[in-house]
Amino acid sequence: MTATTINFVRHGKVYNPDHLLYERLPDFHLSARGQRMAQATGAYIANSPQMNTAVAVYSSPLDRTRETANEILLKLNAVRSERGQESLELLTDDRLIEAGNEFRGTRIGHGEGALWRPRNLKLVSNLWKPSWGESYKSIAARVQNFAQEKVREYPGQQIIVVTHESPIWSYRHLLETGHPEHNMLLRKTALASVTSITYDSQTGEVLSITYVDPPKTCSK
Repeated sequence: MTATTINFVRHGKVYNPDHLLYERLPDFHLSARGQRMAQATGAYIANSPQMNTAVAVYSSPLDRTRETANEILLKLNAVRSERGQESLELLTDDRLIEAGNEFRGTRIGHGEGALWRPRNLKLVSNLWKPSWGESYKSIAARVQNFAQEKVREYPGQQIIVVTHESPIWSYRHLLETGHPEHNMLLRKTALASVTSITYDSQTGEVLSITYVDPPKTCSK
């Protein structure tokens, strides 16, 4: 049996001094701390005998994920160069983008994002849907579609995929429980963490799910 592993990486910390919900807005970049997080995860991947054999690196098209992916590529391509292999280039896929959110551009609890406003009260009436944006079902479905395609495309290989908290956890929750709906306060997807999902390359069956938080490990 051959197995394909997709290593889902959440992006690093974003520079956001106004504490806005940036969602899919452009020009939200990694902070200095976020860059260090991405570098720590890149080093972890480059030092992993399994993950450093990755044959492709994908990212959401947003700035923060592409910047995280590029830090990972620097470390990974250094290993490939030592092996005499060609460098990998970043690939983007819209199915990996952050969830849509009607609070985008506001600060939750302040001004237009104040929860006492009638419109906003209606939006937060259902924490499981969520009612304020793209449904968990939609998020998980597009990530699952991406994953199933890549398992077929890269049989027996490892790939790195940099995306966002909601897509990673909604998809993982679907795989583990049969439904993508969840309590967002209980997600286990730290910044720059890695959720690795291994599949049977022929059937697409999930064989294992593992999780690691390289920035936290490296800071100890």
